[in-house]
Amino acid sequence: MAMREVPVYLFTGFLDAGKTTFIQETLEDPQFNSGEKTLLLMCEEGEEEFCPMSFASSNVRIVCVDEEEKITTEYLKKLEREMGIERVIIEYNGMWMIDSLYQKLPENWVVYQEMAFADARTFLTYNNNMRNLTVDKMKSPELIIFKNFDKSMDKMEYHKIVRVINRRCQIIYEYAKDKIEFDDIEDPIPYDIDASVIEIEDKNYAIWYTDVNEEEEKYYGKTVDVRGRSLTGGGLDDDEFVIGRHIMTCCIEDIQFGGLVAKYSKAAELEHGGWVQITADIRKEFNHMYQSEGPVLYVKEIKKIEPPEEDVATFY
Repeated sequence: MAMREVPVYLFTGFLDAGKTTFIQETLEDPQFNSGEKTLLLMCEEGEEEFCPMSFASSNVRIVCVDEEEKITTEYLKKLEREMGIERVIIEYNGMWMIDSLYQKLPENWVVYQEMAFADARTFLTYNNNMRNLTVDKMKSPELIIFKNFDKSMDKMEYHKIVRVINRRCQIIYEYAKDKIEFDDIEDPIPYDIDASVIEIEDKNYAIWYTDVNEEEEKYYGKTVDVRGRSLTGGGLDDDEFVIGRHIMTCCIEDIQFGGLVAKYSKAAELEHGGWVQITADIRKEFNHMYQSEGPVLYVKEIKKIEPPEEDVATFY
């Protein structure tokens, strides 16, 4: 018997960024809150408080969680059983990591929407002093709202910070209640995607890797020239290797390897961890390393190269 899907609406951001007010107004709207059994999981307490008497329906139960360790898959399943909930709204603590939550959500809890909120007056300070938390909150929402924005502020400064982390989300600048402006700054990628061979310079690897994963469809059927490390073994087929580079999003502790599966008849002869330059066709295929369909690089040309001066790719 299939498990009933539970929609999850996730609201993230730092303390006093406007999450509570937005959720309150949403639950006061009868078009959204028309009687569904709703769990409101409140993971932090700011200056604003919820007013259940103003909700459009009384079928909302608020549960406070003041310690991250309390959120476990078993605990969330228990709440679902006891309440018979039909959907979940989560006001997530800005100091807790998003990946931790996603790993603990029950299998049938599906995030329908994720929105991030930031106070424009303090956002740049957070970004400078707690960059890892900024990256964490900006990387996956569909919409980011900068509250308390002012005409004296430089939109480009905020825009660039977000786009380094998340190229797909919408950005809204809120100057006052009901006075908002959508971000319309274009983000041309720093290479010619329509060239017969897309040349990826070392400095652009992080941007290319992010874009090919977020908007992979536009790369299928293209040919790319890229440099990176060749990784072999680890469950790869004899004619496969992974080409990629270590990428730093925000800080040294955040460095992760980002690579794609490549097909090459002599893959087993490549040096594990050695540097290569390849020209390859990008095809859409299921691959066991992805556990899904994704971009697979079919190597046309390959050569060994010396390591670049900067072996860690960044977005700057």
